[in-house]
Amino acid sequence: MKKINVGMVGYKFMGKAHSNAYRALPMFFPEAVKPEMKVICGRDPVGLEQARAQFGWESSVTDWRELVQREDVDVVDINAPSDAHKEIAIAAARAGKHLFCEKPLALTLEDSREMLEEAEKAGVKHMVGFNYRFAPAVQLAKKLIAEGRIGEIHHFRGVFLQDWILDPSFPLVWRLQKEIAGSGSHGDLGAHVIDMARFLVGEFHEVIGMSETFVKRRPVASAMTGLSAKGGASEEMGDVTVDDATAFLARFENGAMGTIEATRFAAGHRCTNGFEINGSKGSIKFDFERMNELQVYFADDAEDVQGFRRVLATDASHAYMDAWWPAGHTIGYEHTFTHEVLELMRAFQEDRQPVPNFVDGVKCQEVLEAVDRSIEERRWVAISEL
Repeated sequence: MKKINVGMVGYKFMGKAHSNAYRALPMFFPEAVKPEMKVICGRDPVGLEQARAQFGWESSVTDWRELVQREDVDVVDINAPSDAHKEIAIAAARAGKHLFCEKPLALTLEDSREMLEEAEKAGVKHMVGFNYRFAPAVQLAKKLIAEGRIGEIHHFRGVFLQDWILDPSFPLVWRLQKEIAGSGSHGDLGAHVIDMARFLVGEFHEVIGMSETFVKRRPVASAMTGLSAKGGASEEMGDVTVDDATAFLARFENGAMGTIEATRFAAGHRCTNGFEINGSKGSIKFDFERMNELQVYFADDAEDVQGFRRVLATDASHAYMDAWWPAGHTIGYEHTFTHEVLELMRAFQEDRQPVPNFVDGVKCQEVLEAVDRSIEERRWVAISEL
């Protein structure tokens, strides 16, 4: 297998990130299967054509149904808004296409389970886009935990803090509408923290949460892209139907305790996606705003030199870094997507499912909905109830 033909639905924030990854992969990981950027899909013909030319796709279509039926497409990459994931993924699976879908996998747990069932029935490969797993410093954290170097895990403390909708005059973008996004900070940001916790610590046992919507009405948007938007000429307002912030407590199946917070109202925090994990032999800390660093503490260090040490995860001994630059030359956000695509291409080479896949997407959705239920019913909710 030398190449895989990709058809992509979506061309804005995530569309650009995925396109950059497809283009970068052959240069830095030449041994991997090459993704061929065959066709890109979007609803606006003008914006779509601009994206096609800018990102480097061979062709474009405005109907995803046409894309999933094309014989020259092997993988369907879905990074359209969340409400479109299920319909596109199921149609693509039934057409025998492999799947790469952004998170959260679907609007509901029921929908995500149906997507997984259809993918398994079709026998296709399926991947979900939890890109932060693929930062070399996070991979180092995983290695330290797996090797038992920080001992038995006692605590996971995770946050994803942003402030891009702090201004109450910021327009009502689709991410603030439940029927399109599914949820707000909880599903958009919290999903990443939940996946990080599962990846590093293990499965959740039970949760209890709280949430708040601080600004309940906003100006209707006239245009939007990524995390930016413009208000309309009129003074029309619309309801915000998702959470602005959600926080919850958790118990893991291995007995560890967890706290997770996701908010878009943390003034001064642009993208503070971080965690601290405390074990019986040490601790590790990570903050995506300093994504090349891992803070590490070992309890068995000599007493006079104990303390957190900064490990710069840019050496060839760290995951993926031998393909990039000399030690100390840092990488950025976009590289996590290149590593994500590398995992997908390696799955084809090795004839296995990529990781994370739709199973991980479903398990994340279980936790999201358990938290929602706990908020509604004001009680601890076990994941097994879902």
